[in-house]
Amino acid sequence: MSAMYEVVLRGGIVVTGAMEGLADIGIEDGVVAQLGGSMEGRREIDATGLHVLPGGIDVHVHLSTPHEQRPGEEVWVDDFRSGSQAAVAGGVTTIGNMTFQRAGESLHAALERDHELAREQALIDYVLHPVVTDPRPEVVAEIPQLAAEGHTSIKVFMVFPEFDSRIAEYTRAIAAAGRAGSLTMIHCEDSNAIHCACEALLAAGRGQLSNFPASRPVFAEQVAAQRAVGICRSTGAPMYVVHLSSQAALDVCRDARADGVPLLVETRPIYLHLTEERFAEPDAGKYVGAPALRSGSDRSRLWNGLRAADIQTCCTDHAPWNLRQKLDPSLNVATARQGVADLETMLPMLLSEGVGPGQLTPSRFVEVTSTNAAKLFGLYPGKGTIAVGSDADLVVWDLSDRRTVDGARMRSRAGYSVYDGWEVTGWPAMTLSRGEVIFEQGVISGRPGRGRWLRRGPTQPL
Repeated sequence: MSAMYEVVLRGGIVVTGAMEGLADIGIEDGVVAQLGGSMEGRREIDATGLHVLPGGIDVHVHLSTPHEQRPGEEVWVDDFRSGSQAAVAGGVTTIGNMTFQRAGESLHAALERDHELAREQALIDYVLHPVVTDPRPEVVAEIPQLAAEGHTSIKVFMVFPEFDSRIAEYTRAIAAAGRAGSLTMIHCEDSNAIHCACEALLAAGRGQLSNFPASRPVFAEQVAAQRAVGICRSTGAPMYVVHLSSQAALDVCRDARADGVPLLVETRPIYLHLTEERFAEPDAGKYVGAPALRSGSDRSRLWNGLRAADIQTCCTDHAPWNLRQKLDPSLNVATARQGVADLETMLPMLLSEGVGPGQLTPSRFVEVTSTNAAKLFGLYPGKGTIAVGSDADLVVWDLSDRRTVDGARMRSRAGYSVYDGWEVTGWPAMTLSRGEVIFEQGVISGRPGRGRWLRRGPTQPL
């Protein structure tokens, strides 16, 4: 007798990081209960001719403000509600938000503040990464406590001016994270190099946003990556370089990994699809991100890095502003608003530009967008794969669906996309989160607040 399940997906081509093949999927109580074989469902979903992949895991988003908003101050425009709506439509079912420690605040207090927002707003499951902005001893003492409570990551910004003056304290925080089984996410740009570049540009009358790439030179990322390797070697703590953009920095990380240093690498979609030539366009400010866009040779090296596993993940660093904010004429290279909306476009773009032309296999796509992040951030095998017992976070993809990107019609409140006008082939037809259909044929049915905070274990090897 066939087993009866709440939902059965039939006839889809199932893809994981390890396999690809036709298989029916039975879902019960939010998890995969059966993969292949005879089964029946109270709801049957026909996925014939479509691909079924694990939901994307974007561990690098900004959906809460980094500091208390002052009257009249503008901040990025998405929150957990609009951000998770964009994620759902783009095939992402788990997000990791950067939660900034504010002046005088403990890491626990910062996390609770964002928990309150996410519990009310998030449509999908989430984790929170505490950003260490003040590594005083009592804050460092929180790190093992947080790990025991299921927060097994911290975030550090080398680009903050305070990093250099407090390097010993930051190193102690990173070491404490490593001992606790936590992963340190690190933004690798040298603040002094950027400060000098900005000063020189402004003094020369070249402060316009079109010169932004010159204000964030490759060597600022390269030297910071070298310092991160040094910290990683001296502490033995695993570290995760976020949004790596250049060949020079990738070479530093690759060589360190080859020598046994526990250093992981993330890149970001804009570095795979866009180059610094975009800053010659009249609306150059909309392309501002940190690090800046790089050359075509850097872009090619990043694609090679994804194929060769020199890069472990691709995540968005989703931090969107609307176009008026980005193109504000009062801004210059030092004050430019950094960040773009990418939660709805990351996976379709990577599928179209990567898997479509054969740059990535479907299984490698799953690894860099789901499985690897689940392992590195202590979520696997509950997340990041399709297997009996795993959460039924599934995306049904129509690889023949061709659309023109139009940010004005997408779910982010940014109202535009840096890829506007691009022809993209391959879009989600349906997204399931814990077995619940929350997006189908362009309609979001998931309710705000249904997302769950995920308790995490230690970093796992790839």
